[in-house]
Order: sequence, then structure tokens, then C-alpha cells
Amino acid sequence: MKISYNWLKNYINTDLSIEEVSTILTDTGLEVEGIEEFESVKGGLEGLIIGQVTSCSKHPDADRLSVTKVNIGAETELPIVCGAPNVAEGQKVVIATVGTTLYSGDESFKIKKAKMRGEPSEGMICAEDEIGLGASHDGIMVLDDSAKIGTPAKEYFNIETDTVFEIGLTPNRIDGASHIGTARDLAAFLSQTKKTELVKPSVDDFKVDNNNLPIEIIVENQEACPRYTGVTVSNVKVEQSPEWLQNRLKAIGLNPINNLVDISNYVLHETGQPLHFFDADKIDGNKVIIKTLPEATPFVTLDEQERKLSANDLMICNEKGGMCIAGVFGGATSGVSENTKNVFIESAHFNSVFVRKTAKRHDLHTDASFRFERGSDPNITVYALKRAALLIKEIAGGEISSEIVDVYPTPVADYKVDLTFQNLKRLIGKEIAKDKVKNILESLDIKIVSEDDEKLSLEIPTYRVDVLREVDVIEEVLRIYGYNNIEISEHVNSSLSYSPKPDKENIQNTISDILTGNGFNEIMCNSLTKVDYYSDLETFKPENLVKIFNPLSNDLNVMRQTLLFGGLESVMYNRNRRNPDLNLYEFGNCYYKNESESENPLKKYSEENHLALFITGNKTKESWIAKQEPTSFFVLKSHVENILERLGFNLDQIETEDISSDIFTEGLTYKYNKNQVVNLGIVNKKILKAFDIDSPVYYAEFSWNTVLKLTAKNSIRYTEISKHPEVRRDLALLVDKDVRFASIKELAQKSERKLLKKVSLFDVFEGEKLGANKKSYAVSFILQDEHKTLTDKQIDKITNNFIRVFEKELGAQIR
Repeated sequence: MKISYNWLKNYINTDLSIEEVSTILTDTGLEVEGIEEFESVKGGLEGLIIGQVTSCSKHPDADRLSVTKVNIGAETELPIVCGAPNVAEGQKVVIATVGTTLYSGDESFKIKKAKMRGEPSEGMICAEDEIGLGASHDGIMVLDDSAKIGTPAKEYFNIETDTVFEIGLTPNRIDGASHIGTARDLAAFLSQTKKTELVKPSVDDFKVDNNNLPIEIIVENQEACPRYTGVTVSNVKVEQSPEWLQNRLKAIGLNPINNLVDISNYVLHETGQPLHFFDADKIDGNKVIIKTLPEATPFVTLDEQERKLSANDLMICNEKGGMCIAGVFGGATSGVSENTKNVFIESAHFNSVFVRKTAKRHDLHTDASFRFERGSDPNITVYALKRAALLIKEIAGGEISSEIVDVYPTPVADYKVDLTFQNLKRLIGKEIAKDKVKNILESLDIKIVSEDDEKLSLEIPTYRVDVLREVDVIEEVLRIYGYNNIEISEHVNSSLSYSPKPDKENIQNTISDILTGNGFNEIMCNSLTKVDYYSDLETFKPENLVKIFNPLSNDLNVMRQTLLFGGLESVMYNRNRRNPDLNLYEFGNCYYKNESESENPLKKYSEENHLALFITGNKTKESWIAKQEPTSFFVLKSHVENILERLGFNLDQIETEDISSDIFTEGLTYKYNKNQVVNLGIVNKKILKAFDIDSPVYYAEFSWNTVLKLTAKNSIRYTEISKHPEVRRDLALLVDKDVRFASIKELAQKSERKLLKKVSLFDVFEGEKLGANKKSYAVSFILQDEHKTLTDKQIDKITNNFIRVFEKELGAQIR
């Protein structure tokens, strides 16, 4: 949200610096995210001076050029060659001196000394389009004779400069979404040291001129429209807005359109109350009816798009049909135009839920819906209406031609809250003087109805939709008093707590450190995703998706069942930006709809925590030291097993199963004590194609809840390193192609349970010389007795036993 400092000073008398205002607004809850300078003319006419042409003659070598001398109030006159047909001696003109930068849209150019066909030229006599003061390029701009030579052009043309604050408005602070709202906070803060009044524009001059154009208002849906106020103004003249009004709107990033539309926008950003101006001559039957229309009723909006209405969309109608989507967007035919003569002004309070659902349903987000969705003030409608009507009379002429019609069957009263001084001190941590507290509350328009030694009975104005409880009032006091004025106490309150075992956060941080240390980057993807990812999947069935009742968009309409698709979006994003070598991990929740007949809705849904790993591209970065090699499934497998080992899992007790699914082309499932711990493999090419990824992606997804549950049963204990040496023996085994290394490892461990410490595969060879359907495994065996040194006799006996078992069980041959 943009706030103009010049505009702000219409309501508060202050000479604070930009930095001081920025600090105050941020400290009071309206965080200033940026500051920018505004100039009503780009460049501010810097370097441009009023001068007079003292001589003018034809260029000796160019028929269309003139050689002039110009007096700009300096010691010497400037020689300037000019191509304008209307340049003449004696004219008062605008001169761009050497070094001046002129702007044309987004482009700019700098005035330099030059020679034009042999004649020196030290400046430029400007046309109005060349300096941003008009669109004409028929000739140079000739000023009135009263213009004083040497006057800076920005002073002559009264160029306005302004400072604009970009405020990051939080959803609860809709009361600050206007210049008056922002000025109110600023005044409240300044009033703590010096009485500072908030001056709102007076509407006391409002009076009805005649009753020639009455419009009847009928509210059929009072839940959706608790208050509707309207008045008519006749015989208006639609034209360009005055310069001051255009500058106010331009400063906050709005384009002026015409005086009526500009007044509507001005009042919105001044008061925070959205208005809508209807062409009164287009209101059939002179009736405004607030109601809903039948499902799928077509309606053409201001952007000339036909939309199908929902039966829950609140509409502003006349006797024949809809004119406007209430609080969201106007219709194509009912708004004001250059031919409008009579205007009906709407100032209403709409139910925030109705507006929010309609805006999301039609994907329409306007300044009006932004405010109505967060909660408008029901008691400001008449003030804003009068303010707009008076501005129309001032700027566009016309007469107020009806009484104000105010349909407000159930007035909204101020909220009543009790504030106890004890709770104020308890939550803030400091005792604030009672007079100080009352001064803060009064500066925020919070009325003190009654008081005693222990509490204040308060009435909260209706524009503060976020202040409904005592704790909200305490927050209001604190933000004006100043968070920075609360001293840090030397007294520390603490209590003993016992962390559950295992410590989930500690374990997650440990694994994060390991992965980061191994070159992984952590990602955090949205839990919301799109349903299209799950179409035709058996592994994650669409019927198990948790659907969002009011999705922000079709790309965020369900909760994720897996971390896979968010990670692939990250892979795609990085690859498209020439970062193809990736190691990524993510901790995140996945959500499921369960088949349950329970009446308890919580039983129908479940949530699980998962850990996902993604690797793709090359194993190492490009370097002269080593040749680049593509990463592989076995790189992923090693990271998975490192995680499990670090958490105390005995890898020898893990059962593996091959998997091939619509998620994995090939892969493995790891089970521990019959619990599925992790799935890992190569992501299916069909899925990769949907993300336009043309290289393999290796993916692992841990069921982290299960991992934590099993980790609680694992114990990692220190054991002393044996003083006796390890012994390694290698065997080259010729086996059938369908024999897996896991079978060799399992047989070896069964054959020697006591002394065998480790079995590793360090080479695999396949070739024609080995025979059909044969391959060779090179396997190492580490043997160790922790109490004594092994003898050759013992080692040979164990090795021969391995050979015998492999030959018998696997049909292996020793090479």
C-alpha cells in the first residue's frame, strides 16, 4: 500500500523528516518496506531555465534550422541552434542547459555541447512534449511575457515533488489502509509527547439542492449487505481532473481517468471506504436492488468479460438485471462515462465473507475487494458519501438531487471491552502510568466509558475490526507506547521441562547437518499443490487427496500426498536457470483422506511427516582435477544408508524389496522390523516428462514418523576400538546373473557370525569370456577377533567355509 507524505500532511500538522515518519509508522505496526520519490513531471524539470531569445536568424547551411542567442540570466548568452518553425526573437522560452537530462517515457538523453552544420549549440529550446508538460510537438513552448528570465522551470510550472511510503499492511490492520488511517496512528504516537490533532475534511457544507432524482434502495439480502447508503448528483460535467487531484493519484501509482472516477479513487484512499459511481440514467426503474441472482446468470464486467455468476454472489441490480458485483467489480454498462450527466453514489458495508468468496470465485482482486474482504467500517458510509458528493460539486459541478437514503436496519454498536491494569502489567512486563494508558486509548478513538482503580470499561470504534478482546487493547497500548521502551528484565522466569525421547527437533537438525555437510541444499515447498499431478496415479490415488474448499487457484487446490512433485518443481526451476547438478532435501508434512465411517471429521484425515532426497546431474562440479561423472542410484543409496546408520539402524537387519511403479522406474523399499522406512529409486520418465526434465532424477522418501518411532528403540553406544588388527580376504566369484550381492552377504554372515565384521562388493564384471548369463563379483571380507590376533589357520578355515557355502548355495565358482 502506498501512502503519499504530502497527502498525509493534509490531516496532520507535522514537519517530521522522512526517516522519522518511517520509523514511527514501522514501530506502530505499519511497516515501511520502501520509500520512493515522486515528481509530477519525470525528472522534476531539473536543469531547465526560463530564457529569452535575443536574436534569431536562418542557419547559413540549413533551411530548416535557426541560429539563436538566448539570455538565461547568466553573464553570457547561450548560442543555440533550433529546428522549431515557430522560434522568433523576443520569445520567452524553456531552455535545457548543457548537462540536463530529458526524459521520453522510459528513455532519456543528456544535453551536450555540439556543432550543428558548423554552428555551435550549447543547449536546447524545448517543446512541451520534450519536457513532459504536454503532447504537442508542433513547435517550441512559448511562455507569457511575464515569465522572469533565469527562473528555474520547476518553480515557474510549480512542479510537485513528494515522498511515497510503501507500507506492508498486515491483514489485521485494515484500519490503516488509507491516508486518514495512517495519519491517525501517526497522530496517536506524536500525542504522547505533544498534543497532535487529526484533522478530517469537514462535510458540514453538505446539503440537498433538490429532490429531482430520487433512487429507491431495496436490500433483499441483509446478511450480505448490513448497510447500504446512496445519494444522487445531477448535471455533472465529466472532464479531466484538476492537477492537484491527478498528482495525488499519480503519487500512489494510480492513473487519472476522469474527474468522477478520480474522485471515487481519491475518497477510497483518503478514508478507506470503497465507493461506486453509477450512471443514474442507466438505473432502470430508478431502483437499486441488492440481491443474489440465479446460478450461472451471465454478467459482463467492466473488463468486458462475461462471467457466470454463482447463486451466492451478491449483486447490485436495477429492475431489469445486474449492474455490479457488490464490493468487487463494476459492470460494463452501468458505470460512468464521458457522456454521464447524472450520478448515483453508492457507499456500503458488505459482509467480508461474501466478498472474499466472490472475489476468489471469479479471480477478481480490486482495491475495493481488498478492503471489504478484511472488514470495512459500517459507520463511515455516510461520511464518505458526503465527502464524495461535495468533491463532485466542487470539481465536476452539479447538484445534490436526492436525500441520502441509508438502509441500516441493525446498526453496529462499538465493541465493549474491559481492560484491567493487572493484566496490562502482566502481559507487557512493565507498569505504565494510568494517565499514560488513558491518553493512548483516547488518541486511538477508544472511548473510556467508566473506570475504577482496577480497570477501564472501553468502547472500541467499529473501524478496528481486529480489536475485540482485552489482549488486543493491550497490544494497542503497547504499539503506541513503543516496544522499544520496554526494558529487558533482569529477572528470568523458568520452569523445568522434560523433553520427549527421541527429541524430534534435535534428530531433524542432526540429519539436516549431515545432508548439508554432504553438499545438499534444503528446500521448502508449498503443502498446497495441484490435483493434475495425481491424475492416473495408483501409488497416490486422487480420491485420497485432501481438497481445499476455497482454493487460491487451480494450481493450489489440494494438499500434497508426497514431497515428490514439489521437489521436481524445484529441480525444473533450477535446471531452467542452468543449475542442473542438484542435491536437495526437504522435511515436510503429507496429507491423506482416509476411508473412515467415523462421524468425527478428524478420523477422516491423517498427516505424516516425511523426508525427501533428490539428486540429479553430475556427482561433482566441473574441475580440472577430476572428470565429471553423472550421479547414480547408488549415490542416493549411500546417502540413505548413512542416515539410517547415524540413527542407530543396523543395516544388516534391513529387508529390501524391489519396486517398480508409476513413481519409480526401478527402486527399493527398505523395511525394518516389518515397518516400511524408505522408498528410493529412479523417478519414472513419464513424470519427469511432465516437468520437462530430460535427465534422470533419483529420489528417496522416508516415512519420518516411522523412522522416529524406530529410532526411539535404537541405542547408539560407544565401544572401544579393538587393539587387534583386522584381516581382509578377497574372493572373485563367478555366479549366475540373477544372483544378487545381498544373497552373498547374507550367506557369509550366517556362516561366520562372530568374526566377520564387514562384507563389501568392490567390482562387478560381465563379458562373453565368462559364459552366457554369468557375471563376476569381487567381494572383500573383513575379519577380526576383538580379543586376540587371528592366525592364518583360522583365517583359511573361515575363507574355505565361505567358498564351500557359496559353491553349494549359489553354484559359484572361484576364479
